[in-house]
Amino acid sequence: MIPLKEATSIKHKQAERMPFNARMFKGLLSRNEYLMYLHQQFVLFQTLEKSELPHSSLQRSRNIQADMEELKAQGAVSDIVLNSTRAYADYLSALPAEQLLPHIYLNYMALLFGGQMIRKAVPSSGKMYDFENTQEAIQSIRNVQRDEWAEEVNKGFDFNIQIFEELESKCMEEPIQPAG
Repeated sequence: MIPLKEATSIKHKQAERMPFNARMFKGLLSRNEYLMYLHQQFVLFQTLEKSELPHSSLQRSRNIQADMEELKAQGAVSDIVLNSTRAYADYLSALPAEQLLPHIYLNYMALLFGGQMIRKAVPSSGKMYDFENTQEAIQSIRNVQRDEWAEEVNKGFDFNIQIFEELESKCMEEPIQPAG
């Protein structure tokens, strides 16, 4: 069996290279654009957190909400839930707890690794990326990780790619200058 990281590498690269994600990494998102992104993350993590997580410090909803409140206090406005986000949340809601694990792996590891680089470029204090006991959190996911998850993790990447596409499309409809 192909190792999980290798079996998902094509979709991983595709998600990383999405224009919205690239702009976020470069610090080019406005407060409104980043708030729109956070709102999508909030919906997804709330859905994932209805199930038991491998480690208590993985909980993200409160941190995401704190980032959203910070941006709103600075005048940012966005409460839209994208169709792609709804589709992913609905998909996750229909899965039994055991089948959520590949999506926990995908979404939490993204924050634990890539998110640590992105946090320096976002127009908030980046509380979403703050983890207590980071190494324990990572290890808790590694302890349940399975190579058999490749198909399900790739489905999660497909959903995330759709979200990035829809975010970029929304931003093009209403271009907003980056926060400066």
